Amino acid sequence: MAWTKEMPANPVVAVAGATGAVGREFLKVLHDLDFPASEVRALASARSAGTTVPFDGCGQVAAGELTVQEMTPQAFEGVDIALFSAGSDVSRAMREAVIAAGAVMIDNSSAFRMDADVPLVVPEVNPADVSWHNGVIANPNCSTIQMVVALKPLYELSRITRVVVSTYQAASGAGAPAMAELYDQTREYLNGTPDDELTVKAFQHRIAFNCIPHIDKFLDDASTKEEWKMVVETKKIMGDDNIQVAATCVRVPVLRCHGESINVEFEGEVTVDAARAALAAAPGITLMDDPANNVYPMPGLLAGTDGSYVGRLRKDPTVEHGLAFWNVADQIRKGAALNAVQIAQLLLP
Repeated sequence: MAWTKEMPANPVVAVAGATGAVGREFLKVLHDLDFPASEVRALASARSAGTTVPFDGCGQVAAGELTVQEMTPQAFEGVDIALFSAGSDVSRAMREAVIAAGAVMIDNSSAFRMDADVPLVVPEVNPADVSWHNGVIANPNCSTIQMVVALKPLYELSRITRVVVSTYQAASGAGAPAMAELYDQTREYLNGTPDDELTVKAFQHRIAFNCIPHIDKFLDDASTKEEWKMVVETKKIMGDDNIQVAATCVRVPVLRCHGESINVEFEGEVTVDAARAALAAAPGITLMDDPANNVYPMPGLLAGTDGSYVGRLRKDPTVEHGLAFWNVADQIRKGAALNAVQIAQLLLP
């Protein structure tokens, strides 16, 4: 049975993991969208309790600093919406407490994404799926989100049968420590530090001036879990188990914004002009597609933006009905915090 509790017009919002990169971005997005909250609580681990995080205000909440509270089951009493980015283990541990408090958990981890009773939602693609939640709504993987936003208007032209995607994923996808490691390691490398003396903690290898074709753990079929996520999440979000997805996920030395090279195969003919018109009219999409004038999306120039950007749109001549394009989005914004707050907006009366 779907959730039946009524959401107030001015909900109390908890940000779980408020001191992390995505948690801080949650607070920025709540302000940027002027989410109509009556209260915003910043929650984190016991070691962060008592510290403060800046908040520019939203709804009925004035700008200032939020004092971080320890995330305990009791911390969710009176909360209506809980935005989670504290890792899968924490989400699992707090799920029952959040639901018991009458709150809806919007979870950014991978803990519940493929559970049959948990909607996996991208508001531009499958907003109606929030209607059958039972207290938990999952935020998809960052690389999946930006891709399906671009696939949705194309799917409406003709059913998509196959997607081949190679990702160029920023350090931000591995969190704030990974972004710091890219900075520090680049400095070390330019100062002449030998490879075997570089600080390597967040990644399997040096990320400075390098690309690492390894995100998350390897599975029995030699793919990675990140690649598996893109396969199964795309099917669930698009509502089509017959879409075939082949993914290769690569970490690159970029701070924010993932890039994706995407080839799409359709059941029927889709012209470049029709695809361009559909993408231009689609919510959440910004076309940057003027190669004659060197206009195309670039990760280094789109940090802090909200859209899923598409360029290099062209025919794929290797299949009967195919297109290819390049896609960029800010992993922390649309790939995480913005998508979650957009889901929260769908819950408002």
